[in-house]
Amino acid sequence: MAESRVADAPARKSPGVRGDLVAVGLALLLVGVAFAVGCYLNRPGSGVTLWAKAAPLYGGWRPRTGPGTVFAVLLAAGIVLWGPALASRLPWRSLLPLGYLASLAWMFALAMIDGWRGGFAGRLATPHEYLHEVSRITSVPEMLREFADRIVAHPEAWTTHVAGHPPGATLVFVWLDRLGLSGGTWAAVVCVLAGALIAVAVPVTLWALDRADAARASWPFVVLFPGAVWMAVSADGMFAGVTATGVALLACAVRWFGAGRRRAVVAALGAGVILGFGVFLSYGLLLLGTVALAVVLLGRGGRAFGLAALGALAVVAVFALAGFWWLNGYHNVVERYYEGVGGRRPYWYWVWANLACLVLAAGPAVVAGVRRLRGWGPVVALTAAALLAVVVADLSGLSKAEVERIWLPFAVWLLPATALLPPGSRRWWLAGQAVTALAVNHLVLTIW
Repeated sequence: MAESRVADAPARKSPGVRGDLVAVGLALLLVGVAFAVGCYLNRPGSGVTLWAKAAPLYGGWRPRTGPGTVFAVLLAAGIVLWGPALASRLPWRSLLPLGYLASLAWMFALAMIDGWRGGFAGRLATPHEYLHEVSRITSVPEMLREFADRIVAHPEAWTTHVAGHPPGATLVFVWLDRLGLSGGTWAAVVCVLAGALIAVAVPVTLWALDRADAARASWPFVVLFPGAVWMAVSADGMFAGVTATGVALLACAVRWFGAGRRRAVVAALGAGVILGFGVFLSYGLLLLGTVALAVVLLGRGGRAFGLAALGALAVVAVFALAGFWWLNGYHNVVERYYEGVGGRRPYWYWVWANLACLVLAAGPAVVAGVRRLRGWGPVVALTAAALLAVVVADLSGLSKAEVERIWLPFAVWLLPATALLPPGSRRWWLAGQAVTALAVNHLVLTIW
């Protein structure tokens, strides 16, 4: 990858660090209030059910250390100390693979704080997860035809996670099983391998949009993403990696069309297929269209958009011909959601407590970076598009709790905002990111 010849200054005479600290202080106050109110509401006799023992996080309080603790601390220290320097000096052909491997190691180390079984191999093997249904699916065509009907009011209704998502998510694990890669270990491996793709996709997107400087500046923050606590061994982490790859391909297509390169056609179609399949991984990923649209508008990529739309529609057509219509599935999911836990969780609490979860998943550096958003450009557009998706998801009432995991595909597109932080303060902000992830993972036993 060649360096971009067009690069706006990451922080144009932006307000000082004091303003950043005030913004982060207010965000931490929000987190503290969310925990305090959650603790109050979780007390016996409150009359309110949050269905989250460590509200606003979905998990339980359990201070601990584990096999991955030392490795996670050492890895975080290494990225804090040397990450910014490596990001500025290494050529792209070395920086991107290094970022992927470092992100992979960070996710695995955090998962191993709970040990091999509890933190990795057994996470996707619970009765509520996708693997629970894999052995019962003997025919994929039949599964697709019956999928929407088995979400609600059916004698063989799907288990929680299968019912709550379109069939694409379940198909991934069915395909793994058919390839002989069955069980929780292989499922976890695939999720982590896919999730770590964000360390390549986010910088590549910024580079393709002529912000190589921002790509390098945000690189260590993408690697040391606090959301890795939930990225590791989580299907939503896989969703984030897959869809981020689709956005990166779209950005490359926009750039290559501008340079008259033939591979732009392949990239645009590939981006459409990946993002189209993403909508069949999780219903909420339809909102990621805001980020894709931002990429197209920034690069004036009309041709890329047309081909990508064609690829996405092809995926929709394949599922429809196979017997699954997305809107039917969505309608039934909403019905099941309000009949279950989602209908019992109080909207008045989660509509703001969700944002506290996002602060913990994105980290304090993102809060400071978002405060510095000014003007218009790739960094601002990508971040604003992700924020718009979050706001819509939050206000919809269909995101009550567990958003530290569910919003991961949106949260990764807030990371470009870290490029706006002053170079001299980036190591301190990286340390804040690491402390956030390590504190959450060592104090709360997360379910996902």
